[in-house]
Amino acid sequence: MADKMNFPVALAMIQPEPAPGSYKNNGQSIDEIIEASKAEVKMLKENGFDGYIIQNRNDAPIQQIANPETISYMTKLAVELKREYPDMIQGILINWDGVASLAVADAANSDFIRVEHTYTGCEVGYAGLMKAQCVDILNFKKRIGSKVPIYADVQEIHYEQLCGKSIVDNAWDTVMNAFADGLFVGGHSAEESIEIIKAVRKKIGNGIPIFLSSGATGENIDKILQYFDGVSVGTWVKNGNMRNPIDPERAKIFMEGVHRARKLRGNND
Repeated sequence: MADKMNFPVALAMIQPEPAPGSYKNNGQSIDEIIEASKAEVKMLKENGFDGYIIQNRNDAPIQQIANPETISYMTKLAVELKREYPDMIQGILINWDGVASLAVADAANSDFIRVEHTYTGCEVGYAGLMKAQCVDILNFKKRIGSKVPIYADVQEIHYEQLCGKSIVDNAWDTVMNAFADGLFVGGHSAEESIEIIKAVRKKIGNGIPIFLSSGATGENIDKILQYFDGVSVGTWVKNGNMRNPIDPERAKIFMEGVHRARKLRGNND
């Protein structure tokens, strides 16, 4: 992914309609879902986004191990989007299964995976207890000889963390003991997120890319990207609901903020 990076990197979450086999699917075929996703990625490209992360958020409810049909359909989707937009960064996030994410990403020649829940540590939420996946993911990566980078969230803020460590110490663990290639971190506000990344940077140094995990808006993104290497925006460009399609007008406003941030950082694009 490094050769495509224009720091700070602007990505958007795309959440396709529920795939066949999922509880929420209403009969829509995978080909129909792919065509709608292509249109959404086209809009992102036209508005200047560097790339996107495919997340099957609408395949709800979801446990930690993905179903076989989920892996199959998300692979087909990822391959088609990569073929259509080869110059855009493509990330893969299969809820909440990091091994499945890597399987899809390696098959599709994606640029990275995002492990949003429990790359390290332990947490509990509506789907029950979820435990660290780093060992299984790394063993699978070694077994298939994959070069796909692993970007891991540090203490996802919407679930109850059971690990007992501070986010800074967990970030250290995630990089030094679980060998993540990049991090996603964030707080409940822009101010908290900035304080977090300052503390994490002091602990782990500047060698690891750190992306904002949540809380980006068109109003705060130019400030936030003075500290983060990138962002993956979802809720704000979807008018407050991650299950909505991306609003083109909000996407435009968001990227105007990204361009301001790049100029402030001396990276005119």
